[in-house]
Amino acid sequence: MNLYPHHSSSFYNRYNTALCFAGVLIAWFACSAVVAQAQKQTSIPEEIEWTWEVRPSHPNASLPNVLLLGDSLTRNYFPEVAKDLNDVANVYLMASSTSVGDPRLPHQIAEFAAMEHVRFRVIHFNNGMHGWDFTEAQYRAAFPDLLHSVEALAPDHNSLIWATITPVQAHTFNGATNERIDARNRIALAQIRAAKIKVDDQHELMEKHLDTYQDTVHFGPAGAALMGDQAAKTIRETLHP
Repeated sequence: MNLYPHHSSSFYNRYNTALCFAGVLIAWFACSAVVAQAQKQTSIPEEIEWTWEVRPSHPNASLPNVLLLGDSLTRNYFPEVAKDLNDVANVYLMASSTSVGDPRLPHQIAEFAAMEHVRFRVIHFNNGMHGWDFTEAQYRAAFPDLLHSVEALAPDHNSLIWATITPVQAHTFNGATNERIDARNRIALAQIRAAKIKVDDQHELMEKHLDTYQDTVHFGPAGAALMGDQAAKTIRETLHP
Protein backbone atom coordinates (compact mmCIF):
# COMPACT_ATOMS: atom_id res chain seq x y z
CA MET A 1 0.00 0.00 0.00
CA ASN A 2 1.27 3.43 -0.90
CA LEU A 3 1.25 5.50 2.29
CA TYR A 4 1.99 8.66 0.33
CA PRO A 5 -0.45 8.53 -2.61
CA HIS A 6 0.39 12.05 -3.79
CA HIS A 7 4.04 11.09 -4.54
CA SER A 8 4.90 9.14 -7.68
CA SER A 9 7.28 6.20 -7.83
CA SER A 10 9.82 8.41 -9.63
CA PHE A 11 9.95 10.59 -6.52
CA TYR A 12 10.93 7.62 -4.40
CA ASN A 13 13.55 6.54 -6.91
CA ARG A 14 15.10 10.00 -6.80
CA TYR A 15 14.83 10.02 -3.01
CA ASN A 16 16.56 6.64 -2.65
CA THR A 17 19.24 7.67 -5.11
CA ALA A 18 19.89 10.83 -3.11
CA LEU A 19 20.14 8.83 0.12
CA CYS A 20 22.58 6.43 -1.47
CA PHE A 21 24.71 9.28 -2.82
CA ALA A 22 24.70 10.98 0.60
CA GLY A 23 25.82 7.72 2.18
CA VAL A 24 28.66 7.42 -0.30
CA LEU A 25 29.75 10.99 0.46
CA ILE A 26 29.68 10.38 4.21
CA ALA A 27 31.72 7.20 3.83
CA TRP A 28 34.19 8.98 1.54
CA PHE A 29 34.70 11.83 4.01
CA ALA A 30 35.06 9.37 6.89
CA CYS A 31 37.68 7.35 5.00
CA SER A 32 39.49 10.52 3.97
CA ALA A 33 39.67 11.63 7.61
CA VAL A 34 41.06 8.25 8.67
CA VAL A 35 43.64 8.29 5.88
CA ALA A 36 44.64 11.88 6.68
CA GLN A 37 45.06 10.99 10.34
CA ALA A 38 47.14 7.94 9.45
CA GLN A 39 49.31 10.00 7.13
CA LYS A 40 49.77 12.59 9.86
CA GLN A 41 50.91 9.93 12.29
CA THR A 42 53.45 8.22 10.06
CA SER A 43 57.05 8.14 11.29
CA ILE A 44 59.85 8.61 8.78
CA PRO A 45 62.92 7.38 10.68
CA GLU A 46 66.40 8.58 9.86
CA GLU A 47 69.42 6.29 9.51
CA ILE A 48 70.34 7.00 13.13
CA GLU A 49 67.69 7.82 15.74
CA TRP A 50 68.62 8.99 19.23
CA THR A 51 67.57 10.79 22.39
CA TRP A 52 69.87 12.45 24.93
CA GLU A 53 68.56 13.42 28.34
CA VAL A 54 70.46 15.10 31.18
CA ARG A 55 69.39 16.14 34.64
CA PRO A 56 71.38 17.99 37.33
CA SER A 57 73.33 15.58 39.48
CA HIS A 58 72.22 17.40 42.65
CA PRO A 59 69.17 19.59 41.95
CA ASN A 60 68.73 22.47 44.38
CA ALA A 61 65.15 22.36 45.64
CA SER A 62 65.23 26.10 46.30
CA LEU A 63 65.94 26.94 42.65
CA PRO A 64 63.55 26.95 39.68
CA ASN A 65 63.83 24.23 37.05
CA VAL A 66 64.61 25.06 33.43
CA LEU A 67 64.29 22.69 30.47
CA LEU A 68 66.21 22.90 27.20
CA LEU A 69 64.23 20.93 24.62
CA GLY A 70 65.75 20.48 21.18
CA ASP A 71 68.28 18.52 19.14
CA SER A 72 72.05 18.10 18.89
CA LEU A 73 72.61 21.85 18.58
CA THR A 74 70.74 22.31 21.85
CA ARG A 75 72.84 19.51 23.32
CA ASN A 76 75.99 21.36 22.22
CA TYR A 77 75.14 24.62 23.98
CA PHE A 78 73.50 23.01 27.02
CA PRO A 79 76.76 22.96 29.06
CA GLU A 80 77.22 26.72 28.54
CA VAL A 81 73.65 27.41 29.64
CA ALA A 82 74.09 25.22 32.73
CA LYS A 83 77.32 27.08 33.56
CA ASP A 84 75.79 30.52 33.03
CA LEU A 85 72.74 29.67 35.16
CA ASN A 86 74.68 28.01 37.97
CA ASP A 87 73.13 29.06 41.30
CA VAL A 88 70.19 30.51 39.34
CA ALA A 89 68.34 27.41 38.09
CA ASN A 90 68.45 23.64 37.77
CA VAL A 91 68.96 23.10 34.05
CA TYR A 92 67.61 19.94 32.38
CA LEU A 93 68.09 18.76 28.79
CA MET A 94 65.97 16.67 26.47
CA ALA A 95 67.52 16.43 22.99
CA SER A 96 66.19 14.16 20.27
CA SER A 97 66.50 13.45 16.56
CA THR A 98 62.70 13.13 16.34
CA SER A 99 61.18 15.82 14.15
CA VAL A 100 57.98 17.81 14.17
CA GLY A 101 55.66 15.68 12.05
CA ASP A 102 56.72 12.43 13.70
CA PRO A 103 54.06 11.09 16.10
CA ARG A 104 56.76 9.83 18.47
CA LEU A 105 57.79 13.35 19.51
CA PRO A 106 54.80 14.23 21.76
CA HIS A 107 55.10 10.83 23.44
CA GLN A 108 58.83 11.30 24.05
CA ILE A 109 58.26 14.70 25.63
CA ALA A 110 55.47 13.37 27.85
CA GLU A 111 57.57 10.38 28.93
CA PHE A 112 60.51 12.63 29.78
CA ALA A 113 58.31 14.92 31.86
CA ALA A 114 56.79 11.94 33.69
CA MET A 115 60.23 10.53 34.40
CA GLU A 116 61.64 13.80 35.80
CA HIS A 117 58.40 14.69 37.61
CA VAL A 118 59.36 18.31 38.32
CA ARG A 119 57.75 21.64 37.51
CA PHE A 120 59.61 23.57 34.83
CA ARG A 121 59.59 27.31 35.40
CA VAL A 122 61.00 28.00 31.91
CA ILE A 123 61.15 25.86 28.76
CA HIS A 124 63.52 26.91 25.98
CA PHE A 125 62.63 24.79 22.95
CA ASN A 126 63.46 24.23 19.29
CA ASN A 127 62.79 21.67 16.58
CA GLY A 128 63.44 21.70 12.84
CA MET A 129 66.95 20.52 12.01
CA HIS A 130 65.85 16.90 11.52
CA GLY A 131 63.09 15.20 9.56
CA TRP A 132 63.94 16.46 6.08
CA ASP A 133 61.76 13.74 4.55
CA PHE A 134 58.78 15.58 6.05
CA THR A 135 57.53 18.39 3.84
CA GLU A 136 57.14 21.94 5.09
CA ALA A 137 53.37 21.44 4.76
CA GLN A 138 53.63 18.51 7.19
CA TYR A 139 55.87 20.59 9.46
CA ARG A 140 53.24 23.34 9.53
CA ALA A 141 50.38 20.92 10.17
CA ALA A 142 52.19 19.14 13.02
CA PHE A 143 53.73 22.19 14.73
CA PRO A 144 50.68 22.68 16.98
CA ASP A 145 51.38 19.19 18.40
CA LEU A 146 54.78 20.42 19.58
CA LEU A 147 53.20 23.51 21.10
CA HIS A 148 50.58 21.43 22.91
CA SER A 149 53.29 19.11 24.27
CA VAL A 150 55.31 22.03 25.61
CA GLU A 151 52.25 23.83 26.95
CA ALA A 152 51.38 20.69 28.92
CA LEU A 153 54.65 21.13 30.84
CA ALA A 154 54.38 24.91 31.32
CA PRO A 155 50.89 26.27 30.57
CA ASP A 156 51.99 29.88 31.13
CA HIS A 157 53.21 31.18 27.76
CA ASN A 158 55.37 33.72 29.60
CA SER A 159 57.50 30.73 30.64
CA LEU A 160 58.14 29.54 27.07
CA ILE A 161 60.96 30.55 24.72
CA TRP A 162 61.22 29.41 21.09
CA ALA A 163 64.74 29.21 19.61
CA THR A 164 64.90 29.70 15.85
CA ILE A 165 66.57 27.08 13.62
CA THR A 166 70.19 27.91 12.82
CA PRO A 167 71.72 28.09 9.32
CA VAL A 168 73.76 25.29 7.71
CA GLN A 169 76.65 25.23 5.28
CA ALA A 170 75.78 24.95 1.60
CA HIS A 171 77.34 21.52 1.19
CA THR A 172 75.51 19.83 4.06
CA PHE A 173 74.63 16.18 3.38
CA ASN A 174 71.55 15.49 5.52
CA GLY A 175 68.93 17.11 3.28
CA ALA A 176 68.95 20.45 5.07
CA THR A 177 69.17 23.64 3.03
CA ASN A 178 69.03 27.23 4.16
CA GLU A 179 66.00 27.78 1.94
CA ARG A 180 64.11 25.05 3.80
CA ILE A 181 65.37 26.29 7.16
CA ASP A 182 64.09 29.77 6.31
CA ALA A 183 60.72 28.25 5.37
CA ARG A 184 60.50 26.30 8.62
CA ASN A 185 61.46 29.35 10.63
CA ARG A 186 58.68 31.34 8.97
CA ILE A 187 56.17 28.56 9.67
CA ALA A 188 57.22 28.25 13.31
CA LEU A 189 57.40 31.98 13.97
CA ALA A 190 53.90 32.56 12.62
CA GLN A 191 52.48 30.13 15.18
CA ILE A 192 54.85 31.17 17.98
CA ARG A 193 53.94 34.84 17.61
CA ALA A 194 50.24 34.02 17.43
CA ALA A 195 50.67 32.23 20.76
CA LYS A 196 52.60 35.23 22.17
CA ILE A 197 55.66 33.13 23.00
CA LYS A 198 59.05 34.78 23.43
CA VAL A 199 61.70 34.22 20.72
CA ASP A 200 65.43 33.59 21.10
CA ASP A 201 66.70 34.30 17.58
CA GLN A 202 69.59 31.86 17.39
CA HIS A 203 69.44 31.99 13.58
CA GLU A 204 70.16 35.71 13.49
CA LEU A 205 72.96 35.26 16.04
CA MET A 206 74.77 32.53 14.12
CA GLU A 207 74.37 34.27 10.77
CA LYS A 208 76.99 36.63 12.20
CA HIS A 209 79.32 33.78 13.21
CA LEU A 210 79.48 31.47 10.20
CA ASP A 211 83.22 31.10 10.77
CA THR A 212 82.59 28.95 13.86
CA TYR A 213 81.23 25.80 12.17
CA GLN A 214 82.53 22.47 13.41
CA ASP A 215 80.90 20.60 10.53
CA THR A 216 78.19 21.39 7.99
CA VAL A 217 75.46 21.74 10.64
CA HIS A 218 76.97 22.11 14.11
CA PHE A 219 79.05 24.93 15.52
CA GLY A 220 82.29 24.33 17.38
CA PRO A 221 83.04 25.28 20.99
CA ALA A 222 83.22 29.03 20.28
CA GLY A 223 79.89 28.97 18.44
CA ALA A 224 78.23 26.76 21.04
CA ALA A 225 79.36 29.19 23.75
CA LEU A 226 77.79 32.09 21.87
CA MET A 227 74.54 30.19 21.48
CA GLY A 228 74.52 29.10 25.12
CA ASP A 229 75.24 32.60 26.40
CA GLN A 230 72.33 34.05 24.42
CA ALA A 231 69.98 31.25 25.47
CA ALA A 232 70.99 31.72 29.13
CA LYS A 233 70.45 35.48 28.89
CA THR A 234 66.95 34.98 27.50
CA ILE A 235 66.15 32.40 30.17
CA ARG A 236 67.48 34.64 32.94
CA GLU A 237 65.30 37.51 31.70
CA THR A 238 62.30 35.19 31.68
CA LEU A 239 63.00 33.98 35.21
CA HIS A 240 63.41 37.54 36.48
CA PRO A 241 61.35 39.86 34.25
